[in-house]
Order: sequence, then structure tokens, then C-alpha cells
Amino acid sequence: MRSPQRLAQKGFTLIELLIVAIMLAILAAIVIPQFSGTTEGAQQAALRSDLAGIRSAIALYRQEHGEFPGAVAATGGTCTGGTASTGAIGTEAAFLDQLGLYTNANGQACNLRVGTSFSLGPYLDQRTLPTNPVTNSNTLVIVGTADAAAGDLTMGGDAAGAGWKYDLTSGKFIANDTNNDTNGVAFDTY
Repeated sequence: MRSPQRLAQKGFTLIELLIVAIMLAILAAIVIPQFSGTTEGAQQAALRSDLAGIRSAIALYRQEHGEFPGAVAATGGTCTGGTASTGAIGTEAAFLDQLGLYTNANGQACNLRVGTSFSLGPYLDQRTLPTNPVTNSNTLVIVGTADAAAGDLTMGGDAAGAGWKYDLTSGKFIANDTNNDTNGVAFDTY
């Protein structure tokens, strides 16, 4: 008769499992802090990108119209077959319509391109502003000329709850947030 042989046991010992667990904990302690700043960095990059896009649209509008968007009423044009703007001078509606709809040389806006009457624009892909990734708001506050004339870089401080601020006399468009980013730079100075 054959003597019974011991079967070789397969698996890990408790000590081997503890070593692996400790190594994973050390790796997690190193890697997780690296990713915690990623969200803030992405928000800051998105904010800079949004600002650049909107500022480019404002500059192009001014080049073609001679005025900044919102500085004249977007109303009054004959928009045959479409819907004419109702945005009064100095309002968020005029700003959004003049950048997001088709316009004529006078800044009047229509939702349709009507021959050569409304042949300019649109300058933004849609008639809304992107949500400010830091403040989580897409509303716009238009500030007065006194703030810009005084050289106030923050254009009058915080406009409660708004995502963006805009001075229609200078064309200055900024984020509505006086807090600092991870590098100590105020968001409203981007």
C-alpha cells in the first residue's frame, strides 16, 4: 500500500496578505491626494475656456457692429417668418440675443437668418451662457459704467448668485467670484 501523501496547500499566508494590504494602503495614501486637486484644476480650466470663448464672441460682435452686445436694444427689427428679440438696451436678454441669434448691423436680433437683413452672427452656439463651473450659475449681471470708469477690476464686487458679470461700456466680461483659485489668483481676474 502506498503511504498517503500530503497534498501541497495552495494559498497565501496571513503575513503575505497583511504585507499586500499595507502596500495598497501606502499606494492609496500617495495617489489619492494627487486626484483631489484634479476636480479644482478641471473647474479652473473650464472657467478659463468659457471666458475665452465668450470674450472672443464679444470682440467679434463689436468688430462687426461697432458696439458691445447689450449696449443697444436688440428689438425693433422686422424678422419676417421668425421671432424678433425683445431684449431692451442694457439687459441680459439683449446681450444673449445679440450673441446667440442672428443680428443686423444695428444690433437688432432675429432667430432666423433673413436674407441680408439678419446676416450677422450668431456668435455663440446657443442663446444661453455656460454655467460658471466655480459658482455653478449661468446668470449674468450687467454693471454700470461707474465701476469700470473707477478702474474697479472686480466691477462692483459680488453680484449675489450670478455666475458672470459684464460691463457693456468696456466689454469687460468676468467670472462673478472674488475667491482665489489653487494658485492664489482671484477668479474675477482671470
